[in-house]
Amino acid sequence: MAHIVVLGAGTGGMPAAYELRAAVGEKHRVTVINAVDYFQFVPSNPWLAVGWRERQAITFPIRPALERKGIQFIAQPVKRIDAEGNAVELADGSRVDYDYLVIATGPKLAFEEVPGTGPQGHTESICTVDHAEKAYGHYRAFLDEPGPAVIGALPGASCFGPAYEFAFILTRDLANRKLRHKVPMTFVTPEPYIGHLGLGGVGDSKGMLESELRNHDIKWITNAKVTRVEAGRMFVTEMDDNGQVRKEHELPFKYSMMLPAFKGVDPVAAVEGLCNPRGFVLVDEHQRSRKYRNIFSAGVCIAIPPVEATTVPTGAPKTGYMIETMVSAIVHNIAAELQGKTADAKGSWNAICLADMGDTGIAFVALPQIPPRNVNWFSKGKWVHVAKVAFEKYFLYKMKTGSSEPVYEKYVLKALGITRLMDRSRSR
Repeated sequence: MAHIVVLGAGTGGMPAAYELRAAVGEKHRVTVINAVDYFQFVPSNPWLAVGWRERQAITFPIRPALERKGIQFIAQPVKRIDAEGNAVELADGSRVDYDYLVIATGPKLAFEEVPGTGPQGHTESICTVDHAEKAYGHYRAFLDEPGPAVIGALPGASCFGPAYEFAFILTRDLANRKLRHKVPMTFVTPEPYIGHLGLGGVGDSKGMLESELRNHDIKWITNAKVTRVEAGRMFVTEMDDNGQVRKEHELPFKYSMMLPAFKGVDPVAAVEGLCNPRGFVLVDEHQRSRKYRNIFSAGVCIAIPPVEATTVPTGAPKTGYMIETMVSAIVHNIAAELQGKTADAKGSWNAICLADMGDTGIAFVALPQIPPRNVNWFSKGKWVHVAKVAFEKYFLYKMKTGSSEPVYEKYVLKALGITRLMDRSRSR
């Protein structure tokens, strides 16, 4: 009997546990270890931060959901991974042995790289449900005394979609409250141009997102290196395309939400030979560690090179569909090895994203993520807003009930007709 341990219970870890249970059967043990005892649907955090959702609507207790499927759950932070000894050491000093380890921890939020940023500093975050709740508390106070707002991302960030989402959602909420005219807004990003998205652009993302920012009266600064933040002031160095300083900005604000760069979480990053210098797990095409044959990894915590070099560092995003295919590949490969077969499944590094904009939305498909692409599609419409709201309910239902079927494959691709684009890609 093999023991498979999954680290992390987010949008990668929970599906991994369910798919593993279905694939390996009852004769093998599956255990999930997570720092907290609740699941949080991170894509809903921009809504929570303006009061459009409540915490209980986008979270649920993990233990009952997993135990119904015969999956053990441990709610504790991991202190150390003993990769040579095939064990995980927990915060309480206990030790969990494993035959296979699946790392799906998500990232560490590197706010410390820019002084004064993050929930412990002077800017808000929507990266966790706790952060989004805190952001909403400050937002309510801001509504009493509105003023300038700065939204965007810090140097090294890789997940730009939620920054754009929040800028437009904030604009819509302020307009609904008849306060938008009191809030000058600036979008600050390390991207070399609006709509780069860490992907070198997708379709007409540059033109369409620039147009949306203009239509919503949002100014922007690209090639922006935020150097520090003080109470009510953000210091930004704007670079030119040659890496020279173009302009220094001192932006006043009363409210700011800035997404950070990511790093690997400490116990994962500390394992010798497992990660790159930023702590992201180095994997082969089968999602397997390059050094440890019984360790696999999926999601934001794996190392993916930037799509292209940019003047101010940016990373490549890992979107939900991409993570799902990584997880499915891992499950197939572990199940194959347990049956004495070849572990040959590969994840798909295709980027598919739905981003809400308050009352409309944008969707993009980049197949593959790294250019040149077979499919390079970007679209806008109210259907995206409706689709994302529906997907939130669908995904949460599937995670609560323990579905082992690929959620993005069924909903985002098939229900929204994106399968046609996939078929077009495969036919080329």
